[in-house]
Amino acid sequence: MKIAYVLNTYPSPSHSFIRREIVALEKHMDVARIAMRRPGGTDPDPQNRTEADKTTFVLERGKAKLMATALGQALRRPVAMAKAVRLALSCGLTAGEKLRHLLYLAEACTVVRLCEVADADHIHAHFGTNASAIAMLASALSDLPYSFTVHGPEEFDRQESLSLGVKTSRAAFAATVSSYGRSQLMRWTDRHDWPRIKVVHCGIVPAKHADSTPVPRVENGALRLLCIGRFVEQKGHGILVEALARCVADQPGVSVTFLGDGPMRGDLEAAVAEAGLQDNVRFAGWVNQDTVRRMLDDSHGLVLPSFAEGLPMVVMEAMASARPVIATRIAGIPELVKDGESGLLVPAGDAAALADAMLALSRLPDGELRRMGAAARARVIARHDIDAIVRDLAGHFMQAALQRPRRKAKSTAAPLLGAAPAFRLALSASLGTKR
Repeated sequence: MKIAYVLNTYPSPSHSFIRREIVALEKHMDVARIAMRRPGGTDPDPQNRTEADKTTFVLERGKAKLMATALGQALRRPVAMAKAVRLALSCGLTAGEKLRHLLYLAEACTVVRLCEVADADHIHAHFGTNASAIAMLASALSDLPYSFTVHGPEEFDRQESLSLGVKTSRAAFAATVSSYGRSQLMRWTDRHDWPRIKVVHCGIVPAKHADSTPVPRVENGALRLLCIGRFVEQKGHGILVEALARCVADQPGVSVTFLGDGPMRGDLEAAVAEAGLQDNVRFAGWVNQDTVRRMLDDSHGLVLPSFAEGLPMVVMEAMASARPVIATRIAGIPELVKDGESGLLVPAGDAAALADAMLALSRLPDGELRRMGAAARARVIARHDIDAIVRDLAGHFMQAALQRPRRKAKSTAAPLLGAAPAFRLALSASLGTKR
């Protein structure tokens, strides 16, 4: 069996979990990687550069080829194209972006062609945004079933405009990375579609964390924490700076290293300077996975002050490295982190509670700190071993392929001929729009 993974930007430093899933899945079946575009900038991770060489990038084909492929698809399967046009326009009307969804349709035509060349049996997309829209439209144009994984939190903020209910009802299955995520998708789907919503966790590779060291001693209260993630509003970095200032007043040696980057970096650096925390904060930028693991080994734990999440990979990776986690009690996090056992949970947006948790961790006896780290490792391996996860995922793919009936191709072009000039004009306009 062969699966076509349809992605927006791939491979990306912040989406290593997709790469990990694809690589593990290839133990069971072939995987074709299809992305709309390459990520910008220089990627420090050699594994991502290898993945990029294996990926076909749709938008690099250029507007002319996208248009030609779309018109060719219309002539080959006019009835399917007419239905796909209506579906794209319907979803675009809901989102207020009809031209953009016609662009998705053009991309879907190329995805169909690439799937034919790869002899794919199933299409899978990650995220409930444009990649899942393209997968849905590609399925409408072809005989291929599709599925998609919703992560959150962004998708949950605009479920209606993303037509998540429509995508779920037409999919062979929809996956979410936590029970919380499943509940959010259930809000927007008919109850008869609930059985097709599966919980498929993101996974870690336990062997890559096998040589993780026990939590080092906290010398004189000098707790060293990592905070990993994009510098964006929902990550709550500003609250962490406020909490750190409270900690330093009591324990001057507490420090935080920020791994990541993003549009709010300037604001975050300014907040650190205003609080006089330059000696307690380090900005390390994006680093590769091997460096992340080394930095986790040198730390006493992970701190994640997020306002909104799905179920963060950084929490899983820190726990796999036998490091306790301080995180906010939101979304899928409490499903993994058990307060007082594998970490400490605090209310989101509460700097005082976050500071108290950081100070509590700094004061734990060495044996208790190591016990908490060991409990964290045992829990994440039991729940998030990538090999066990992809076996279940492969089963969902195979079941979907077996249940999908094949459609017979239509030979007449009549259903689309009357709409062809308008379709070409709208598609041409959409290809000129900027996403």
